[in-house]
Amino acid sequence: MKSDAIKEGMAHAPHRALLYAGGLSDKNIKKPFIGIASSFSDLVPGHAGMRDLERQIEKGIHSNGGQAYIFGTPAICDGIAMGHSGMRYSLPSRDLIADCVEAVAGAHQLDGLVLLTNCDKITPGMLIAALRLNIPAIIVTAGPSLEGQCKGETLTFIRGSSEAVGRYRAGEITAEKLCEMEHYACPTLGACQGLYTANTLACLTEVMGMSLEGCATASAVSSKKRRIAFDSGYTIVDLVRENICPKDIITRDSLRNAIIVDLALGGSTNSILHLLAIANSAGINLTLDDFEELSFKIPQIIKLDPSSTLTMTDLDNAGGISGALKTIWGHSDELKNTVNLIGQTVEQRAKNAWVDNTVIKPFNNPITKNPGLAILHGNLAPLGAVVKISGVDESVFEFEGTAKVYEREEDAMKGIETDEVIAGDVVVIRNEGPKGGPGMREMLAPTSLLVGKGLGKSCALITDGRFSGGTRGLCIGHICPEAPEGGVIGLIKNGDKIKIDINKRTIELLVSEEELAQRQKEFVPVKKEIPKGFLTKYAKTVQGANVGAITG
Repeated sequence: MKSDAIKEGMAHAPHRALLYAGGLSDKNIKKPFIGIASSFSDLVPGHAGMRDLERQIEKGIHSNGGQAYIFGTPAICDGIAMGHSGMRYSLPSRDLIADCVEAVAGAHQLDGLVLLTNCDKITPGMLIAALRLNIPAIIVTAGPSLEGQCKGETLTFIRGSSEAVGRYRAGEITAEKLCEMEHYACPTLGACQGLYTANTLACLTEVMGMSLEGCATASAVSSKKRRIAFDSGYTIVDLVRENICPKDIITRDSLRNAIIVDLALGGSTNSILHLLAIANSAGINLTLDDFEELSFKIPQIIKLDPSSTLTMTDLDNAGGISGALKTIWGHSDELKNTVNLIGQTVEQRAKNAWVDNTVIKPFNNPITKNPGLAILHGNLAPLGAVVKISGVDESVFEFEGTAKVYEREEDAMKGIETDEVIAGDVVVIRNEGPKGGPGMREMLAPTSLLVGKGLGKSCALITDGRFSGGTRGLCIGHICPEAPEGGVIGLIKNGDKIKIDINKRTIELLVSEEELAQRQKEFVPVKKEIPKGFLTKYAKTVQGANVGAITG
């Protein structure tokens, strides 16, 4: 066992002395040492219930002959970090989490890991760490929250708070009604109820085979989730004995399967960043071309909040990820027969699954033939940009509008709130990319405000930053190259015309090449004052969104 490096032989008496100091018994010292990397935090509603799941995992490990050790990792709630300078820390925290898990597991020579996670950057951070270490590991995502109820109206986090602010600004609801809705939007612990980034990554983790069947959709407050936590703890000991490691499970085929399900479900645009980064850690050649290729082959078979009123509860009740695999299997040659941690193949899962086709639509009779996500190219985004098609009304798939340029998110918010932004505008928010932010802030606040004010079908928003999984409307993110790197988005002027064509997958600034060349000569990057420390280091090492905003 790997842990023999700290517990076998006379020379390791000092190591054993320290292990005994922690309460380790003679009966357990020869057992596999399993780390439980827990992202518990009272600050994060998606993680505040993890103490109970830690106990279940620990019970499972000890029941199968392992020795469990719990250690902590950072966790950031994107919803709380949203709309201010704190959001700059969110995406960088993905790599910080990976570093933390790698450092603790590597330093203490752990034999295996259970990675307890839930929210947006924590899950991909832990997957990246698992691949770097390549020791047996299993993911437990803590699960979604239940929906809220307010006087007969079903609420989710986005509809009950972010978009409700826009409705208030538009005079549609009163301040008292807004206050009521914010109290009932998130009635339980767990990740936000729709297919936002947290739940998207949970679904894709299950598709890739790194979590047990049902883990992605089981509610955070369910007994099902507690059983999955116990079973995951039990299973990791078997994985150590059999030496089944993450690189045995995460392959090019399993990553492309994740893309297929992502497109079929209409997941968060952030999934593209994270799958690229996960592939990089695995040494697998995955690019935006894979997303683009598959986007023409995979229809959308379900729409969840924020693009509909259905939630993760509905997906779970309709058969969950196994139900989605059953719906796709046999209809697309692109979905490969990969295997999960416990040896289940996609074919086996599909054959054994139950699916409610009134919720998860048949592959040959989908909600729409369009995928949930798409990659756009053009003179505005020669290296690519991302749109969540599932959140865009088909009436604006072709849109030409007038640029209204803002150098940061806060300025755009002010412009939308004060009615400076009007129907027909393309809101341009730049200098918010991985380097320019730094940290590539999510733009849920301005996109929700546009929808809430009734501009969701008459305005577009483009940015070198990114969007929350809760975003809907004609919103184009991840524009590459970003403004500080000399991207064309940095050359846009107020009044320029911008054309977006989702059907053709194009985004164009309607300015002549001669004019753009002149603007490039005159271009002066916006300088931001970056606080010394974590973000300074991040800005120096981070690469573009088109390769997953990786730092190494």
